[in-house]
Amino acid sequence: MNDFLLLALNLNERKLTEDLQICLGYNWHKHFNTNDYSGSWTVIALRSQSGDSNDILANDTGLSFKDTALLEQCHYFKEILEQMLFEKETIRLLRLQPNSIIKKHRDIGLAYRFGCFRLHIPIVTDTLVEFMIGENNVAMKKGECWYADFDLPHSVNNNSEHERIHLVIDGKRNAWTDELFVRAGYDFEAEKKHSDYSIETKKQMINQLRLIKTITADEMIKKLETEIMETTRIQKNEN
Repeated sequence: MNDFLLLALNLNERKLTEDLQICLGYNWHKHFNTNDYSGSWTVIALRSQSGDSNDILANDTGLSFKDTALLEQCHYFKEILEQMLFEKETIRLLRLQPNSIIKKHRDIGLAYRFGCFRLHIPIVTDTLVEFMIGENNVAMKKGECWYADFDLPHSVNNNSEHERIHLVIDGKRNAWTDELFVRAGYDFEAEKKHSDYSIETKKQMINQLRLIKTITADEMIKKLETEIMETTRIQKNEN
């Protein structure tokens, strides 16, 4: 199953908490997607395109990504990231307060099969937190590292009396991550079948991607358009 995976990374819960304490002393900002949640959902950046911890956008405008000064203070976070041998984009801490909800939504194109991915490392959480990926409630425990296909509908409901804080890492797929994912049970044959969408579905995906207006979205559009042209050519030759 490729919808979500628990990755085999050994993380130290105490050190995660110690670095989090440093970050809690700084100013966190309301998440920019205000229509996607109710309650309190705040963010601070450890890596951003501007290199500023106040730059909480998770977009791709073609600029390079830079570590923030805050990350330089978080020695264990840096140690974890240095062990992850892939190109890193936005890295943030996301904080969801009790009785707050992240509404069901999709992050179009944010899935391993599209060449990019998002990892979640819970630092503060509770068994009453409901994290839905598709139709599944994924119980992410403190100190674990999870991948999920966020191109699928997903939502979070913090039913607990405690805040939920995750370290969230966006990255680019490569051979090192392929090996990491296959050890976690990622099915590359299933990925290949999943990627074999109909022409109509691909056209719908292109329309959605055009609304995002990022470099990554543009690259995906070009790839899909090429696939449509190739499929159309094959179908004409067969007829």
